[in-house]
Amino acid sequence: LQVLGFEVDTVNSVQFSNHTGYAHWKGQVLNSDELHELYEGLKLNKVNRYDYVLTGYTRDTSFLAMVVDIVQELKQQNPNLVYVCDPVMGDKWNGEGSMYVPKDLLPVYRDKVVPVADIITPNQFEAELLTGRKIYTEKDALEVMDMLHAMGPETVVITSSDLQASLGNDYLIALGSHRKTKADGTRITQRIRMESPKVDAVFVGTGDLFAAMLLAWTHKHPNNLKVACEKTVSAMQHVLQRTIKSAKVQAGEGNKPNSAQLELRMVQSKKDIENPEIIVKATVL
Repeated sequence: LQVLGFEVDTVNSVQFSNHTGYAHWKGQVLNSDELHELYEGLKLNKVNRYDYVLTGYTRDTSFLAMVVDIVQELKQQNPNLVYVCDPVMGDKWNGEGSMYVPKDLLPVYRDKVVPVADIITPNQFEAELLTGRKIYTEKDALEVMDMLHAMGPETVVITSSDLQASLGNDYLIALGSHRKTKADGTRITQRIRMESPKVDAVFVGTGDLFAAMLLAWTHKHPNNLKVACEKTVSAMQHVLQRTIKSAKVQAGEGNKPNSAQLELRMVQSKKDIENPEIIVKATVL
C-alpha cells in the first residue's frame, strides 16, 4: 500500500517472530483492550480520520468485535470510509476444508464484521462458511456472492476456488462481483471471472497481498472491478513467479524449497506492484 502511494498506520493484530507457516513461532497476540488503547491514542490526537480500513488475520473474538466498534466510529467521522475485510478463517487442502483460527470467530465475522464491510475477499472455503452454502459450480458461486452482497458488502471477490477452469487443471479461478445502487434505486451488478496459472508451492501471505492490492486498485479504478482485479491478480502472478524461481535456485536441484525460501519476494517485485504488466485477463460474466 505504501509503494502504491498510501499513508498507512499499521496495527499488528499479532506480533510474531515469523509467520505461522514455519514449524515454530514465538510472540504475542494483541487483545481488544490493547487495540482500544492504541485507537484512543489516535483519537486524542485527532488523527483518526481515515479513507480506508483493511483487516486480515486475527485470532481473537473480542479483538474482532473491537474492530467493528472502531470501524463504525470511523464511518461516523467519514461516511465515505471503505472497510476492506479479508475474513481469514481457513482454506481447502486436497479438497478438504479446515479452519486455522478458533471456530468461534465465524459467527463474529458473519454477524458483525461482514455487515459493516464494503469489500470482502474470502477464498471459496471462507465464502462457504459465511453463507452456510457449498459451491460446486460457477452458478453456486454467483449465488453465494449474492448472499454475501445481501449481508452488506458492495464488492465481493472470491480470491481462489476449486472450480473447473476452462484453461485446464493448472489454472485457478477467482470470481468478483460489484453491486452498486444508483441514485434512482436501480441496481447494477458487474461480475467477472479470472483464471490464473497455479504455482506448485505453499505460500504464506498471498491473501494479505491480494487484499491490499485490491484496496489500492479499486481506489484507483472505483467503477471498474475488471481492471482492478486484472492489476491485482497480474501483480500476484509476477510476485509468485519471482518467488518460486528464486526459491528453487536457493533450494538447489531436486530439493523442495522450505518456508524461508518461499517468503514472498515483495521488495524485489516493487516495480510489478507499482505498475503490473497485465498477464491475467478478466472475463465479464
